[in-house]
Amino acid sequence: MKDRTRIAWMFLVPMLFLMLLVAGWPLGRSIWFSLTETNINDISASSFVGLANYFGEFGLFLNPNYTEGFWGSDWGISIRNTFQFAIVSVFLETLAGLGVAMLLNQEFRGRALVRTAVLVPWAIPTIVSAKMWGWMLHDQYGLINQLLVDWGLIAQKIAWTADPQYALWTVVAVDVWKTTPFMALLILAGLQTLPKDCYEAGRVDGVHPLRMFFKVTLPLIKYPLMVAVIFRLLDALRIFDLIYVLTSNSSSTISMSGFVRREMVDNGHLGYGSAASTSLTLIIFLSAVLFMRAARVRLSEESS
Repeated sequence: MKDRTRIAWMFLVPMLFLMLLVAGWPLGRSIWFSLTETNINDISASSFVGLANYFGEFGLFLNPNYTEGFWGSDWGISIRNTFQFAIVSVFLETLAGLGVAMLLNQEFRGRALVRTAVLVPWAIPTIVSAKMWGWMLHDQYGLINQLLVDWGLIAQKIAWTADPQYALWTVVAVDVWKTTPFMALLILAGLQTLPKDCYEAGRVDGVHPLRMFFKVTLPLIKYPLMVAVIFRLLDALRIFDLIYVLTSNSSSTISMSGFVRREMVDNGHLGYGSAASTSLTLIIFLSAVLFMRAARVRLSEESS
């Protein structure tokens, strides 16, 4: 027994060392910078300020200079934008992905070709798809505006990515188009593990397909569905590239990652940006823990 434990640790130690080197060192460095006042142009001239970047005069939280309150600050707005984007996009992608997965799980001619075609939006790099949609949504020469005007659905062309009224929801729509195949792929993997005899028995008994879906299919895929939602939620909470390419540094759409990038790169405030980065990591971690706990409680209630 001791020999097996020793051999297990021999294999684990190199992996743990690599994880510490690749993930632990950058995270620790970011936490250290968050406790200092450091400018990216002169890192050697940094000074220790403790938690001032979090709760000080110009800190992220409990800042006395927030005349409109925390949620009126740039950091508060970025948190609100990120969670609005994540909740709405993940919800829509889950519904659409479930529908696509149910369709692809059926037997029909050309199913392999359709499965491949469905994955195309997800396979396109995010920057490429964002630029493509940015051109199509342009308020002057964009195809989307021209079609909507020609069909009489809008009276004049709309600045979809510049108008604060539409910008965030436009980004959500583009993200749903791109990421629905990812959700469909994960859910389809769960669907294909379901026993076929349940559906054959249901067809023989004349059970309505909708009843079969809610009473058989959905309960059987709840665990793969939960895994897919968790993966997608964690990814959505760290959104940066899609929002940045489509709307740049607009305050109406800026995400937490966009805020970190702006403070570190544009403003050069490495310490303040590191505090935002550390807070972002903690927020995503807490969100994942709370969601998993809520989902576990929900599933245990359903099982009992």
